Amino acid sequence: MPITFTCSVDDGHPSDLKMAGLLHRHGLQATFFIPIKNQEGYPVMSPSQIRLLSQDFEIGSHTIDHCYLPSLSLAQARYQVFEGKQKLEDILGKTVSGFCYPGGRFHKTHIDMVKRAGFHYARTTTNLSFSAGTNRFEIPTTCQFFPHQKAVYVRNFIRAMHWSERQAGLRTVLGQDSWIKRMYALFEHAHQNGSIFHMWVHSHNIDDFNLWPELDAFLGHVAANVEPDQSVTNGQLASRFFSH
Repeated sequence: MPITFTCSVDDGHPSDLKMAGLLHRHGLQATFFIPIKNQEGYPVMSPSQIRLLSQDFEIGSHTIDHCYLPSLSLAQARYQVFEGKQKLEDILGKTVSGFCYPGGRFHKTHIDMVKRAGFHYARTTTNLSFSAGTNRFEIPTTCQFFPHQKAVYVRNFIRAMHWSERQAGLRTVLGQDSWIKRMYALFEHAHQNGSIFHMWVHSHNIDDFNLWPELDAFLGHVAANVEPDQSVTNGQLASRFFSH
């Protein structure tokens, strides 16, 4: 079975356009999860830039203000989920079916909100997974393209549970002595096992750490080892693996 590749790009930073250019050059698909504003102070693409991006890539919602839902009242959280979807749809002139929980933080109540808002699926920040998970509203990832120390993976592994499903990923990262080797090793594991490799990115982090050359090389490696029809958006991934 061939490897399936999907990529998520979070937060809607203007550098997402540079990220889109890299993905397009390598013939890879992705989903961009965009808030309308970012309370953390980072800029967000203009409506015209978001519309331009949507011509080639799937756009998903990331709330209105990039708020961590558990820190809000239920009414505030509902506003962030429902209005974030509506405002993004107003910009795009089409339905937005995907949602990403800011910071990967949510409770069951927030999953119910996402469902009631009319989203088709939702993505988390649970890492070290080589599957689409068991719930279309809690889709995990394999890794973030970022120079994390091993301790970050261990903390996420413990906190996110589903340990038996993720232990192979943990063993893989612990066996490598640099962050970039961990990226390649996780991809190679997915490739050898014909499973899913789900990478997520913050473009502003790639700017901050000047990781564009490493990211370009990695995407080239991915493109050379993934069949064209196996590079999918998050929405396509959800449709493939969840029947309802």
